[in-house]
Amino acid sequence: MVEQPSWKSEGLGTKKRVALWLVQEVGAGSVFTKEQLRAAFEGVSQVDRRMRELRDHGWQIDTNREDPALDPSEHRFVSQGVPVWEPGMASRKPAESVGAAQRRAVLVKDNYLCRTCGIGNGEAYGDDHGATSQLDIARRKVLLPEGDIEVQLVTECNRCRTGGRGECDLGAFGSALEQLSPYERKMLFSWMERDARAFNEVEKLWGVYRTMPAAARATAREMSLAHT
Repeated sequence: MVEQPSWKSEGLGTKKRVALWLVQEVGAGSVFTKEQLRAAFEGVSQVDRRMRELRDHGWQIDTNREDPALDPSEHRFVSQGVPVWEPGMASRKPAESVGAAQRRAVLVKDNYLCRTCGIGNGEAYGDDHGATSQLDIARRKVLLPEGDIEVQLVTECNRCRTGGRGECDLGAFGSALEQLSPYERKMLFSWMERDARAFNEVEKLWGVYRTMPAAARATAREMSLAHT
């Protein structure tokens, strides 16, 4: 058995050191923040990216998208994957790397949008950090209607790739689809065709109303009541 080195070992690559830091300092099941990660690896460039790459080796690191109990700045180290610090393990991935041509094809099919949060490449996340998105290719398990599981490529942004989204269940999707009325199915299909949801006037007004201050919302309700 290979002895586990310290995460502080300077001779190791950043990805290996981050993996060891998670195991030795954070611990499976525990929560940590990006600030803690960056403080531990002060002066090391792209440490966030090296952490995300651990997903390709079976490591599960959740964000608040997978675990609603987390704050947006928090992550939960759920489980360890391949021990990448062992000789030869860092280059061993569950699937072959995605080539440039294949990557472009996936991005085009996904309309250059993250298929988890919907953000486009280079768009601002809209939080206090002022960060912008960077799109990449991820692998997602898809449960086919006949019960088989297939791993398919999908576009995700740098934040969404930090956590691991659950498998896509096409069988469950089909069952839910059957419960819709013909009108609802037609409307859903039109959204699928455009790869975008069309909002009606009522939904647009609701969106405007939600952004109003409390006093303005009260006036808007009175205006609405006057027209009923």
